[in-house]
Amino acid sequence: MMLEVEDIHTYYGDSYVLQGVSLRVDQGQVVALLGRNGVGKTTLIRSIIGFTPPRRGAIRFKGTEITRLPSYQIARMGIGLIPQGRRIFPSLDVREHLEVVARPRDGSGWSMKAVLALFPRLRERLRNRGDTLSGGEQQMLATGRALVCNPDLLLMDEPSEGLAPLLVQELGRVIRELKADRISILLVEQNLAFALGLADYVYILSKGKVVHASSPEELLRDDAAKSRYLGV
Repeated sequence: MMLEVEDIHTYYGDSYVLQGVSLRVDQGQVVALLGRNGVGKTTLIRSIIGFTPPRRGAIRFKGTEITRLPSYQIARMGIGLIPQGRRIFPSLDVREHLEVVARPRDGSGWSMKAVLALFPRLRERLRNRGDTLSGGEQQMLATGRALVCNPDLLLMDEPSEGLAPLLVQELGRVIRELKADRISILLVEQNLAFALGLADYVYILSKGKVVHASSPEELLRDDAAKSRYLGV
């Protein structure tokens, strides 16, 4: 198993956000985490990567507990993050974004060359600063920045947000390539069709709790769950 989240309870101050969440991601699997805005999806990502550790429960990565490790140590163990809003540094150019975080693997893995082959548009923009890139280019860069860290698990928080339909299709192609490369992905997403077209398994979060877990095909047939928890 790549990731196991077991009964975690996470707070912001006195605000009780995650109320006993459990889920798992297996090797090479894409798991989609769905739900309305404000139900705790980003908080779960922050709990896994160590930004907002849970007060109770356990998070295990490849069998090792990481619940209260600092985020830099969690990242070094092999978890990559593509945050909501991309978080591109405005003063760094594309090359600098990729060079500053790169963690090469001997003889294999993701390098700047591999990322530029995946996203040819970034090759054209290597010397452009982050604040001059379009939304789609920033999403490519945020993905490439995570990949050059050579993660075994990728946390993707709302990657299709704000993208034009053609770029959403391109993002789907990239995620399928990563899956074929045996990278495990936890995908937080509002675009239901996009998520279900990629996922091997689906969880729905509502009011800080997992309220549905199934295959994408089962969720597609469950009109009650889609209506109650996703508003579709």
